[in-house]
Amino acid sequence: MKNLLGSSIQDLEKVALHYGQAAFRGRQIYNWIYNYKNKKKNIDHIDVLPLDFRKNLKNDGFKVGELKFQEKNLANDGTLKLLLSTNDNESIECVGIPTENRLTACLSSQVGCPMDCKFCATGKEGLKRSLKTTEILDQILFIENEMNRKVTNIVFMGMGEPLLNIDDLLLSIRSINEDFQISQRKITVSTVAVPRMIYKLSSKSFQILGKCQFTLAISLHASNQKIREMIIPSAKNYDIKNIIEDSKQFVKDTGRRVSFEYLMLSGVNDKLEHADELSDLLKGFQCHVNLIQYNQIDEVEFKRASSKNLQLFQSRLSNNGIAVSLRKSRGLDKNAACGQLRQNAINK
Repeated sequence: MKNLLGSSIQDLEKVALHYGQAAFRGRQIYNWIYNYKNKKKNIDHIDVLPLDFRKNLKNDGFKVGELKFQEKNLANDGTLKLLLSTNDNESIECVGIPTENRLTACLSSQVGCPMDCKFCATGKEGLKRSLKTTEILDQILFIENEMNRKVTNIVFMGMGEPLLNIDDLLLSIRSINEDFQISQRKITVSTVAVPRMIYKLSSKSFQILGKCQFTLAISLHASNQKIREMIIPSAKNYDIKNIIEDSKQFVKDTGRRVSFEYLMLSGVNDKLEHADELSDLLKGFQCHVNLIQYNQIDEVEFKRASSKNLQLFQSRLSNNGIAVSLRKSRGLDKNAACGQLRQNAINK
């Protein structure tokens, strides 16, 4: 355990004892790491520790965090996008989305993404690798540092497919919950849906976390299999009706409502007949639909659905008894909105 980020109090107490220090020194390290007011996450700056202890930790290769700052972009609405680099010189992005009472961190789980959804910028360069737990957690520290606020909510909606990095995903959720003191109920895991992985997510959550109380958000984006395969190439391996059945089982296993993300694409999936088809698909279990306005990227010709179509679609779902809301995009002017994250450093 050379990286102290993600360590429990007990872990850090053991480190302190190993170096002949009192156990409370481990608690001091713990409190220092997870206090957003401590700007420099560097062992040299843990000034509550004796100097010789700090030197020993540093000489033995201990550190806090994994990532390095590259650049930041602040949108007009206050949304902050950060470009960070890994130790193997890959680049990832994360986003801080502020409101008056909360700060939501949109985290990446992989470098790039293998799913290649046609409307999304992230998958255009493919998958490089999955992120380690410490690399996931480090994104929170950078967001808190740059925005000078404690993160209150987490969404795994950044780069990558979280369910293809499930172990590190769940280990990071455990630390977010226990160390960053963010309730699981304020964490959302977004997936395009991978065969057999929804069940694995719930079962491994109970094994690793002891409970499964985070929100599962499935990027459905279609009312039938044909449309879904057109915009999500990986959909051919996972029929939309099977996704719904697996989602129903997730609700039974966890007691948590499933959210379905639905990106409104003009002339593709935004007609009232699609709303009726989607309603028939989702009737009869605890779920919610988030309608999302399309965020333009350069490489594709999809267009944003009109405001009129969006309102008619939302009203039809509601009249059909489906819980539905419209999710507003944040950070559009800095390409920080949903579907726009990418490794911009590669293109410079």
